[in-house]
Amino acid sequence: MSGELQRVMVCPPVSAGWNVSAKAAAWQELGFQHAPDFVAAQAQHETLCGLLGESGAEVLMLPTTESLTLDAVYAHDASLATDYGLVLMNPGKKNRVAEARAHADYGGQLGIPVFGEVELPGTCESGDVVWLDAETLLIGNGYRTNQAGIGQMRDLLSAKGVEVLSAPLPYGAGPSTCLHLMSLMSVLDERTMLVDLPWLAVETVELLRARGFRLIEIEYSERDSMACNVLALGQKRLIAIEENGKTNQQLRDAGFEVRTFPGSEICINGGGGPTCLTRPLLRK
Repeated sequence: MSGELQRVMVCPPVSAGWNVSAKAAAWQELGFQHAPDFVAAQAQHETLCGLLGESGAEVLMLPTTESLTLDAVYAHDASLATDYGLVLMNPGKKNRVAEARAHADYGGQLGIPVFGEVELPGTCESGDVVWLDAETLLIGNGYRTNQAGIGQMRDLLSAKGVEVLSAPLPYGAGPSTCLHLMSLMSVLDERTMLVDLPWLAVETVELLRARGFRLIEIEYSERDSMACNVLALGQKRLIAIEENGKTNQQLRDAGFEVRTFPGSEICINGGGGPTCLTRPLLRK
């Protein structure tokens, strides 16, 4: 998750229908803080895409599909890229289930096969999936990803020599507010993790420490603006939300180059940061 990003898929607000009044009207039931501002969100997303392109990554746009909802801009969640193809997720948030098929269809156009998929009774969202290294996958067990989904991921990947571990997630504000594992930790490089330490389970913290990770804690006053959600580009380069200035400075002080974009509409309103907005397809 911290190798040099070479190819990434995104879903611009226009592809997710943020400019369609009937879709935008569902903002409350989807958990957005306020009605989406399409123009501002699209502009902020374009700034993010500019940063991705400047970093050397090929940026691919998921096409508009009628089945997509506002949440589809958070392209990370509906699939997982592996060396063997895409694993299609079965999101715990029901309006997002159709996104996996959209990812599969577009991946097929790009020549990326489907390696496997999570099916009911299993649920899984890639926001709960963290690669600790090339052979170890840590999956959060919470409201969006259940034990059945984790078991299916374990069965699928164990044949490829990948160990799948489970990490319990906190109750937080309850099922109406999503806490993905990646809401609480971001991989910065092979040995450094940005964490919201008080919200991680003891066993998860001990696992990270046992594996030799250096833990950098976020500025806790920036928790609600998703300070912990940071995208690694490789070579100690990061993309973060500009609103989280204190955490971003801590990352710079720790030796990382941090590039930022405004996230008031595209990130904070809908509850998804830079990692959520991107589905990395290829890293070196």
